Amino acid sequence: MRSRLLPKKAILIVNAGSRKGADLFAEARDKLKAAGVELVEAKKCKTAKSMAAAVKKAIGKAPMVIIGGGDGSLSSNVDCFIGKDVVFAFLPLGTANSFARTIGMPLDLDGAVGVIANGEARKVDAGCINGDYFLNAAAMGLAPKVADSVPRGLKRTLGRLGYLVWAGWSAANFRAFRVKLEYGKRTRRMWATEVRIANGRYHGGIELIENADLESGEIVVQVVAGRSLVKLAWSYFATATKLRRRHRTVREFVAREFKLGTKPRMRVSIDGEVAAETPLKISAIPDAVTIAAPRSR
Repeated sequence: MRSRLLPKKAILIVNAGSRKGADLFAEARDKLKAAGVELVEAKKCKTAKSMAAAVKKAIGKAPMVIIGGGDGSLSSNVDCFIGKDVVFAFLPLGTANSFARTIGMPLDLDGAVGVIANGEARKVDAGCINGDYFLNAAAMGLAPKVADSVPRGLKRTLGRLGYLVWAGWSAANFRAFRVKLEYGKRTRRMWATEVRIANGRYHGGIELIENADLESGEIVVQVVAGRSLVKLAWSYFATATKLRRRHRTVREFVAREFKLGTKPRMRVSIDGEVAAETPLKISAIPDAVTIAAPRSR
């Protein structure tokens, strides 16, 4: 385990557009200070663009930068931390908080503040899709369609349940697609209803990719194979409820690098934000980011 103590000086930047960001900004700032974290700056950002600019300015001004927001906020700003000797800390203030679940970060504010104040700095891998870095997972199929179209009010009011309601609505016009996956000297072709590209184990707040490991130096591509949306729904149910037969609903491929194409071309959501389109060049970037994590037992 590659870890060290966390610095006590930091900059806090919160996405006010995340599900709980605007409401919890002042409380998060005060609790971090009370826990012994010296905040050089504390800023609340209203847009993704202003948040990205604030994060870029923060790198180099403090040994730790704390991002408050959801998975999209983490993924859209992780590029700033790649290969830098700055700790990437975060407060899980989003809807699914999949990366927080992956590393065992408490989802409540007090617990997350406790980790940032008393946890450890840990080097983890990042994934890269067409030059865009991400921490947790990407997906194509029904997931990007839902992420791109779910009404903000439904998402903010119902949280993860809102995604499930909208997924049911969106499935009516969704069709399976062809996948071509190349890795090493192997090529695989299949029909699919969803493809997950995983660095971390959680996607949509559910532990879907159990074999993913943030320190393995490899990416897991998990395919819900076939053309049936009923089987896709069953796959989610079986995996979420940990049924013994859940692994039969997917095919998994593990490698350092992949090339992935689809027919027709598909949009790809990266940690919940639609940010790419097939064809894809996928790779794992070992020890790319230093994060604030719970202490190892």
